[in-house]
Amino acid sequence: MLTSRELRDLLATHRLVAIVRGTDPDAALRTVVTLVESGVPLVEVSLTTPDAAKVISAAAAELGQGVGAGTVRSVADAQLAHDCGATFVVTPGLSAGVHAALDEGLPVLAGAFTATEALQADAAGATAVKLFPAATGGPAHLKALRDPLPDLDFVPVGGIGPDVVADYFAAGALAVGVGSPLVGDAASGGDLGELKQRVKAFLSIIGG
Repeated sequence: MLTSRELRDLLATHRLVAIVRGTDPDAALRTVVTLVESGVPLVEVSLTTPDAAKVISAAAAELGQGVGAGTVRSVADAQLAHDCGATFVVTPGLSAGVHAALDEGLPVLAGAFTATEALQADAAGATAVKLFPAATGGPAHLKALRDPLPDLDFVPVGGIGPDVVADYFAAGALAVGVGSPLVGDAASGGDLGELKQRVKAFLSIIGG
């Protein structure tokens, strides 16, 4: 299990969280393994993926730390994340899943969009604020939040393609979370060779 400090350090070092959400559990597992082996050590598996708990459990057993559970909304979701071996949790908002995951000892990227929500996420003990959906306000929204909240760490998620990654970093993002622009259809059975090429492209931008 990662500590909050360890997760924060990984975010600061690698600056990328891959988000795996698909329709095929076996393909989702292959996608997680491919991402990590290609140089993306932090991967979130959305609980909306069929048999997500089995995917997370198998990935964690094979890869160790760095496999998280995403779309954690409820107490039951947080307990499931803990029981299947997730080492961190990502939530879409400030739901009961935030406190429940923290109670389970899991570091959390807590979803927020406004300054009030970001402060609430920080007060709850989140490792970082998941700015979601980031594309709604873009890098300008992140900069506007960081001006009065420079001590909070933000990880923008939602609609982040390779063309805007540098803009989010310039606006002060600690890291970015990327789903379909990076993963594509790999978690639903898509080509893993193409996934590797997308990883290479993202890492070249980030500097990984």
